Amino acid sequence: MGIKMLVVDDSAFMRRIISNIAEDIDGLEVIGIARDGLDALEKIPKLKPDVITLDIEMPKLNGIETLKKIKEDYDIPVIMVSSRSDADIIIEALQIGAYDFIEKPVDINANLASIREELSSKILSLFKSKDIKKKVKVTRCQKKDCSTIKAVAIAASTGGPKALVYLISRLPDEIKVPIFIVQHMPSGFTTSLALRMDNESKIKVVEAKDKMTIQKNCVYLAPGDYHMELQNGKIHLNTGEKVHGVRPAADFLFDTAAEIYKENLLGIVLTGMGKDGTLGMGTIKKYNGYNIAQSEESCVVYGMPGSAVAHGVVDEILDLEGISDKLNRLIGVK
Repeated sequence: MGIKMLVVDDSAFMRRIISNIAEDIDGLEVIGIARDGLDALEKIPKLKPDVITLDIEMPKLNGIETLKKIKEDYDIPVIMVSSRSDADIIIEALQIGAYDFIEKPVDINANLASIREELSSKILSLFKSKDIKKKVKVTRCQKKDCSTIKAVAIAASTGGPKALVYLISRLPDEIKVPIFIVQHMPSGFTTSLALRMDNESKIKVVEAKDKMTIQKNCVYLAPGDYHMELQNGKIHLNTGEKVHGVRPAADFLFDTAAEIYKENLLGIVLTGMGKDGTLGMGTIKKYNGYNIAQSEESCVVYGMPGSAVAHGVVDEILDLEGISDKLNRLIGVK
């Protein structure tokens, strides 16, 4: 038996679409459907799914309230299914503990292949990551002293929004450097994430704009669907080819930041699937910067940090609390 999935959606059309797509993915099996949140909560203990897809707008019990109840009682990954207009709600769901989300395109029938690819990669990567955690023991990298930090570059993907809000909300009200973030997320959703971080932090968080002047004491989040690079004291955005299947890609940010800040750059790779950030961390190391990876135990998916560690470009491995403590010590204004 493969990975067992429960589909929760009040639309019969969407239940059929998601079920048909899932049944076409090798290793995935739809074991049930639910028409609303209450129906889902009744079926979960009987069906014991490995993963759940959960719509947001539903009668009786909406997606957010259903997610809260699922997370209270079960350790089951939940993938939210949303439209772009639900961006604020999706960010809230990720904060509550949703594993990830899939965006509903305007024309669903014309985008079945992309939905299938996204659903497949997110679910299969999750369970592949769990298998790797059982089989692989990673040796921690040796710590070394950091030089004076003048900028921070952060990469994140699956599980990243919750980790980023945690890190940024714990920063002091004044920092002596700019922070640049690439979070793999579609256009529109990064706007909501930037607002959430700004509301919960003591310092300013903005979604970056092209040719924006870089200033200290500010956090810049790359907008969805744009690579973010640094040149001549400004942020430059572009829609070049996707790298590792994503845009924005952290490797672009890390490469250009390393060329500017050299040994004074701190690179951080947080939870996420794939290997984005590994090559960029190699560039940071070439310029004698300092790299931190999130620990396997504290990641939702260990793909990106694990790749960086495996390639020997990481100086230190820390859990989220450890990263936060180190970051505050290095960049807080004394």
